[in-house]
Amino acid sequence: MTIAWLVLAAGLLVPLSGASAQTTESKMSGLALSNDEPIQIESDALMIDEETSKATFTGNVKVVQGEMTLQAGEMIVNYAKNGGSVSSGAAEIREIELYRKVLIVSGTQTATADTGNFNMADEILVLTGDKVVLTDGENVFIGCKLTVQMKNGQAKLDSCGGRVMIQLDPKSRPKQ
Repeated sequence: MTIAWLVLAAGLLVPLSGASAQTTESKMSGLALSNDEPIQIESDALMIDEETSKATFTGNVKVVQGEMTLQAGEMIVNYAKNGGSVSSGAAEIREIELYRKVLIVSGTQTATADTGNFNMADEILVLTGDKVVLTDGENVFIGCKLTVQMKNGQAKLDSCGGRVMIQLDPKSRPKQ
């Protein structure tokens, strides 16, 4: 499998029952992987370690694929030992780790976090931090851990010991 990246798409999170719910779940059907568009990766430095099967991008890491942009201070790509070469783009990627302030932007949607992890085999994205913020236009979702199951689009936003916060713009509701 080649490197696949994320596209954030619209999807409103609906709070679970109870005024003090500490978790919010939703279907984020627009969140998808893309294997068919070229990927451009820029960073201040790249170190490929074939012995440990890791490629480490450091300093102002920027990944662009289509209309999606991902930025982080550091990105570590872990690939299968005999799964191909990273430099040829044919590596079998197992996991992508993101560190030092993560920003994902696609269209009107953004997500920010301190760290991120994408498990390619399980197709699960986890963004964590003191404050994980998702925005879709004027709608804002805040917690400390976002887990997205890419296979079915199920998203879960956990609180930081208190409660998740959602601010919805009534003008963003679909017209019926």
